[in-house]
Amino acid sequence: MSMRVPKALTIAGSDSGAGAGIQADLKTFSALGVYGSTVITAITAQNTLGVTAVHEIPTDIVAAQLDAVMEDIGADAAKTGMLSSAAIIETVASGVRRHRIDRLVVDPVMVAKSGDRLLREDAISALRETLLPLAFIVTPNAPEAEVLCGRPVRNEEEMREAARIIHGFGARYVVVKGGHVEGDQVVDLLFDGAHFERFALPRVATPHTHGTGCTFSAAIAAFLARGFDVPTAVWEAKQYLHRALEAAFAIGRGRSPVHHFHAWWAPAPETQEVRDG
Repeated sequence: MSMRVPKALTIAGSDSGAGAGIQADLKTFSALGVYGSTVITAITAQNTLGVTAVHEIPTDIVAAQLDAVMEDIGADAAKTGMLSSAAIIETVASGVRRHRIDRLVVDPVMVAKSGDRLLREDAISALRETLLPLAFIVTPNAPEAEVLCGRPVRNEEEMREAARIIHGFGARYVVVKGGHVEGDQVVDLLFDGAHFERFALPRVATPHTHGTGCTFSAAIAAFLARGFDVPTAVWEAKQYLHRALEAAFAIGRGRSPVHHFHAWWAPAPETQEVRDG
């Protein structure tokens, strides 16, 4: 008996602490019923406290991974995460064009949650000029939007203006995320070039926010792979991340990750009720 399983591809860096990057993407795909495959662009040594080392994968190996996956398994949707250099960005863009990946979610990862930089300064123009024109959806947070559009993003009106500018770089849809914008609610704005949709949920009071951007973009890719339209995919992804934040628990001494399998696991060990017998 065979069945059609939705498939998603993540093109990103590896996080040895497994809270962000490739590991967070695969957890998200699995939690949302999607088969995940990978193209690893960099290996990072990191934990909940920070990034201690980065090794970029040679571009020929990045291209070979992408070809291997797409020539056999394929992908109903794909996402990018950490693409640390202009050369890697150009290699990925070439592969996206070569394999005609049209449902590409670009998470313009620039800085880790710990504050460690994950994108070289000289790679920003390559991201803007080479990859964004291929993006089906791009998902910058406020600081990333500021870098991409070159102006402050501190409130909803500035988020709207940033979305307009970033859309002009060629992405079909822009989601400017409001997690870094002050307020009791986290507001994300979806822009299609003509209309805005506003998605708002209460802010979750937790220090365990490692991997939020990776998780959100991976969830959007997963819902696109399952056939959801764009507004529904964004809204479902936002709700999934919200619940993952609510259920997050400490696994290290710094910023721990969100709980990707909150719908499947029992409560974390330290909060489980102890029963006799």
